[in-house]
Amino acid sequence: MTPSIGPGLVLPDGFLMGASTSAHQVEGNNVSSDWWALENRQGSFVAERSGDAADSFHRWPQDMDLLSELGFNAYRFSIEWARVEPERGHVSRAAVEHYRAMVRGALERGLTPVVTLHHFTSPRWFSELGGWTSPESADLFATYAGTAAEILGEGVRYAATINEPNMIALMHTLLRHAARRADGDPGSTAGGDHGGAAAFGPGAIEPDAEVTRALIRAHRAASAVLKAADPALRIGWTIANQVYQAEPGAEETAAVYAWPREDVFLEAAREDDWIGVQAYTRHRIGPDGPLPVPQDADTTLTGWEIYPEALGEAVRHTARVVGPHVPILVTENGIATGDDDLRIAYTTSALASLASAMRDGVDVRGYLHWSALDNYEWGSYRPTFGLIAVDPHTFAREPKASARWLGSLARAGRIPCPPAAAPAGVSSAG
Repeated sequence: MTPSIGPGLVLPDGFLMGASTSAHQVEGNNVSSDWWALENRQGSFVAERSGDAADSFHRWPQDMDLLSELGFNAYRFSIEWARVEPERGHVSRAAVEHYRAMVRGALERGLTPVVTLHHFTSPRWFSELGGWTSPESADLFATYAGTAAEILGEGVRYAATINEPNMIALMHTLLRHAARRADGDPGSTAGGDHGGAAAFGPGAIEPDAEVTRALIRAHRAASAVLKAADPALRIGWTIANQVYQAEPGAEETAAVYAWPREDVFLEAAREDDWIGVQAYTRHRIGPDGPLPVPQDADTTLTGWEIYPEALGEAVRHTARVVGPHVPILVTENGIATGDDDLRIAYTTSALASLASAMRDGVDVRGYLHWSALDNYEWGSYRPTFGLIAVDPHTFAREPKASARWLGSLARAGRIPCPPAAAPAGVSSAG
C-alpha cells in the first residue's frame, strides 16, 4: 500500500525531483573504458560483465519519456569520457553530438539535466598512463572538460566534475591490494567502505592520499575550464556520504576516521556552486574503528544496513562542513531491493529525514533518486536499485509502483514529513 504523506513539506520553486544513472551502468558496450577492460580480463575479480547493460545508449529517448511522463522534472546522467575521447587526443564528434542530443532531449521533455563528467570510468589510455596518479591527470581531465563544455552549452545548468572522488581514491587502494594479492603477497588484505554504487563494507584501509590530491587538482582545473566557457554554469562534485556514527567514547576516532574518507573532499567544495550528497546507509565507529553491521539488522541486496535516516544526517553533516553558502543537491539515494513496497517505505522515511533537515534551514535544491533504471552495479546485475525495471533480453522498460509514487510527489511539489509509524524493517525519521 502506498503510504499517505499528509500535508508534507511544500518544496521551494525550482526544486529538482528526479532520478539518476551513469553511462557505464546503463549504456552498454563501453569498450574503450578501463572498467570494460577490467571486466573482460581473464581471471578478473569482477563477477559479471556489463555487456549491453540497459542499452540506454540507444534507448535514452524512451528513458527520458518515461521519467517525464511519471512526473519528474530532472534527470542526472553522465558523459562517458571513453566515448568522447577513445584515444588520447582523438575526439569523437559523433559521441559529442550524441550527448548534445541527450541534453536537448532532456530539456525538450521538461527535465533539467544534471550532467556528470566522470562517473567512475576513464578511457583505457588514461588508466594506462597511471590514471589519477599520472602527473598529467589534471591537465588531461581539464582538456576533456573543454570538450564537454560543448555538450553542456546546449543548456545545462548543473554540472558535476567527478562522481564520488572519495570512492575513486578508495578503489585505487583496493585495486593496488588486489594486484598485490594476484602477485602472491599473502599479507595484502583489504576491505572498503561505500555509500554509493560499489558494494564495499566498512574496512580499515584509507583512500590513496596521492589520488585524493590529484582528484582535487583535477576538479579545480576542470571547474576553471568550464567556468571560462560558461560563467553561469553551476559546478560541483558529488560525495559518497558515509554517515559515520560515533559510539560512546569514540567521537575522536570517528572524526579522524572520517576526514580522509569524506571530509577532505567536502572541504574542497567550499568554493563550489553546489555539492552533491549521496547517502544510503550509516557506518558505526567504535573506539578501535569501524564496527560490522549488527547481526540482527535488516539489510539490502548489497548487504548494507537499512537505515533511511542516513539521508537527513548526511545533508546536515555536509552543510556543517561546506558551510551555509554552498547549496546541496541530493544526487543519489535509494535501496537495493527486489521488494518495491520496501523501496517506497525506505524512500518515505529518507525523504522525511530530508524534510526535517530542510525545515531546520539546510539549503537543499533537489532530490535525485538512485536509480532511474535497474542497472549494472559494478560487477553484478543482482542489486536492483531502479524505479524502472529493465528486461535483460528485450530491454523493455516497466515503471514500478515506486516510480509512480515518487513521480506523484514530484508533481505535487511536496515530500513526506516523518510518518506516524514506519513499516517493519524501516526506522521512522525523527
